Amino acid sequence: MPKISYAQAGTDALIEEMQQDATTFHLATSASDELVKEFGSDRVRATPIAEGAFTGIAIGAAGSGYRPIINWGMITFSFVAMDQIVNQAAKIHYMFGGQAKFPITFRASVGGGRRVAAQHSQSPYSMFMNLAGLKMILPSTPYDMKGLLKSAIRDDNPVISFESNRLMGVEGEVPEEDYTVPLGVADIKREGSDVTLVALAWLVHEGLAAAEILEKAGVSVEVIDPRSLVPMDEAAIRASVQKTGRLVIADEAGPTAGASAEIITVVTEDRETFAKLKTPPKRVCALHVPIPYSPGLEDHVFPDRDNIVAGIREVLDAG
Repeated sequence: MPKISYAQAGTDALIEEMQQDATTFHLATSASDELVKEFGSDRVRATPIAEGAFTGIAIGAAGSGYRPIINWGMITFSFVAMDQIVNQAAKIHYMFGGQAKFPITFRASVGGGRRVAAQHSQSPYSMFMNLAGLKMILPSTPYDMKGLLKSAIRDDNPVISFESNRLMGVEGEVPEEDYTVPLGVADIKREGSDVTLVALAWLVHEGLAAAEILEKAGVSVEVIDPRSLVPMDEAAIRASVQKTGRLVIADEAGPTAGASAEIITVVTEDRETFAKLKTPPKRVCALHVPIPYSPGLEDHVFPDRDNIVAGIREVLDAG
């Protein structure tokens, strides 16, 4: 299989889906040369910097039989369209009594690593997880990026694709033939027996590195990538924790009311899984502060493999 970057895998997914379905079109504040060359300016529009406007356009178009793809750029810019997202996209299928479908794919970059300060280094997916009516993906590899994004575009519901800034240049093997990765199916990136590590996005890679470090010390770490935040593969997470008896979550977002808290709840609210826990779960997250511009301070705020190793050792030492 050829190796391509995480970013290119996303573009390839769009090209293939737009080739297969003439009702798909793309709106963003900048038009990709690759997309414009393939589909022309009618289906690939460079919009004014007005996220509220083109998000609203997408909702209307989706209800009229189209399948829009909206790229907000950074997740920061989606906040300008919160009324359209919260009060319309998430609820409109229900409010219409199911009489119309609203298949919209929203794309946005998340996370740090680019030294672009507090407004542009966020991972606020838990804000959107709180809304009923939206599906959410968080790919960590080029393979998953392409497969999940194709599934998102084909889905008849609004789907947000959260895409890690740190992973854009990461390369991996991606099949040339058509394939999809289903929403709501986790991937066990590494099997283990001593502790379950549920890692998100960039921290999947850091988690795998941490597992390698700990293997040398005789610790077997199972690394799970949920891939989808909504729906979440609760069964896979619970099955792993029932096997290992320990849980650590690694997330680039902050801990308060986050995806990490939801994952802990998935485990502790299930009587059978809770009974198998040998120690309390542990979160390894960003500090609960605005993200600093300073490279040294930014690195301090975000967790990495060393923090994950420390978190796992803490859980192991607890019993």
